Amino acid sequence: MEPAQATSTEWMIYGANGYTGELIAAEAVARGWRPVLAGRREEAVRPIAERLGCPWRAFELGEAADVARQLEGVKALLHCAGPFSRTSRPAVDGCLAAHVHYLDITGEIVVFEECQRRGDEARAAGCVLLPGVGFDVVPTDCLAASLALLLPDAHELALAWYGMGSASKGTAKTMLEGIPAGGAIRKDGVITRVPLGWKTANIPFHDKTRLAVTIPWGDVSTAYHSTGIPNIEVYLAQPPRLIRAMKMVRPFRKLIGLGPVQNMLARRIEARVKGPDADARASGQSEIWGRARSAAGAEVEGTLTTPEGYRLTVLTALASIQRIMAGGVAPGAHTPSTAFGAGFIATIEGCTLRVPVRRSAAATAPGPRQDPASPAG
Repeated sequence: MEPAQATSTEWMIYGANGYTGELIAAEAVARGWRPVLAGRREEAVRPIAERLGCPWRAFELGEAADVARQLEGVKALLHCAGPFSRTSRPAVDGCLAAHVHYLDITGEIVVFEECQRRGDEARAAGCVLLPGVGFDVVPTDCLAASLALLLPDAHELALAWYGMGSASKGTAKTMLEGIPAGGAIRKDGVITRVPLGWKTANIPFHDKTRLAVTIPWGDVSTAYHSTGIPNIEVYLAQPPRLIRAMKMVRPFRKLIGLGPVQNMLARRIEARVKGPDADARASGQSEIWGRARSAAGAEVEGTLTTPEGYRLTVLTALASIQRIMAGGVAPGAHTPSTAFGAGFIATIEGCTLRVPVRRSAAATAPGPRQDPASPAG
């Protein structure tokens, strides 16, 4: 039975008129919940709220006191309006001022790190800060935490995933904003910038082995806070032609970061990108792989199969809200696994976690190969 708190109007979806926010709102209503639907523009959010039979509010994410007033009567905010590098801080400010729990669906490293730095503020306010309750980063975070439980002295962590189909407008714009920063890994506990397409590896996913390339995925931040493992790399399985294209972008990343170029490309995304349709969301799957390795060479490896990424985001976001509203999560900054445990992902419909797949000496395991490149780019 769903907890009574989750069925009330005591939580809010901000960005309910966006691709993912509207999916989450529709599923919440299908379950008998009536969250407050909110967004920046009345003309965008009101029709959705009226169609779904939910209360609504329209407001900008501005000063903390103004946001806090809009959160009156709300116990938790599920923030779905990216790019979160721009929108998360004012949303968190408002939540802390209003003593409201904050959740979002970001995958942006800068947001995860900022929320971790504000853990003391959240504890003082009695709030939970829980970014990343969607495909970014619930499945990878839970797999990482599961591996760390089996190998507590792990010194290195590699994660990889496959299965992203078409992106939503919000996801595409966030990816565009991230290009100028290049890639990222965690080295000796410190987030370190590397070139786009820095390493490639043949990754043994559950269904088949695929070529993958390093990406600046959110686990470069979150997996460290979940496990304490100091060296972390994250890979995305991609066809060789797309990996080559990623490397070709390197010399132009600063140009892509210029305001006029970003604006032009964002307009193209707005005009052309739609996100996966209902059939793609229903039929798609994602495969995730992880390996933890100790300094002595011991290893543990695991895999995870999940529903399509946007469908999974709907399921994990609502499960996270349900658990936060039910209580039991200590105030402060959390990752999904520190809030709900490493096994959280296994409770989500359609997810199959397999840990460990094998334990072996480091010398026998497939290892990523570094692409010849400068140390930054």
